Amino acid sequence: MAETRILVVEDEPSIRDLIAFGLRRAGFQVVAAEHSQAALASIGDRRPDLILVDWMLPDMSGLELTRQLRRDANTRDIPIIMLTARAEEIDKVAGLEGGADDYLTKPFSARELVARIQAVLRRSAPAGAEERIAVDGLTLDQAGHRVLAKDRTLSLGPTEYRLLAFMMTHPDRVYSRGQLLDRVWGGNVYVEERTVDVHIRRLRKALETSGHDRLVQTVRGAGYRFSAQKD
Repeated sequence: MAETRILVVEDEPSIRDLIAFGLRRAGFQVVAAEHSQAALASIGDRRPDLILVDWMLPDMSGLELTRQLRRDANTRDIPIIMLTARAEEIDKVAGLEGGADDYLTKPFSARELVARIQAVLRRSAPAGAEERIAVDGLTLDQAGHRVLAKDRTLSLGPTEYRLLAFMMTHPDRVYSRGQLLDRVWGGNVYVEERTVDVHIRRLRKALETSGHDRLVQTVRGAGYRFSAQKD
């Protein structure tokens, strides 16, 4: 199963390391950033499943970072939990109104933090996110992080899996090579757009044995789409 990726934005090294240690023990994948700019760069490289952000950061407050993420169409739906020593009701209201999904006052236990993260992830998950997506006998099992064709597990590389998962969850829509690079590889990954073509070919080859390669369609002059309809 794919690990849930948590971005921890905290400028105090001891607190940051303690949080990261507890989350890794709970089975999460952790990425750390010591200030807002590092957080934005990390998000551009690879989108996290949830962000923990401290209110007091050296370059930009966690509240302003949260507001900025909520204004961006590419990041507005990432769940955010605000971490702070501010315990006053007015501060909690400001954090929640600023876009945070939850507000946790320091000090807190690792157990409480994990429980809050799991609760926010459950609330933010789209309807049916844990269910399998099936198209013409091809099944994407997101919870199990695998792809099946007629109940047989297909062998896919990690990039091919992410590419297929994105396309199956966004069917019947054409995406350019640049858009696929941004959504699957990450906005700050500097690779040639033709790299997409290479992985599309690998994906089709993996799907060919079951006859599902036809679902990954080329739209001349535009890009690629996943569709059960004939192109």
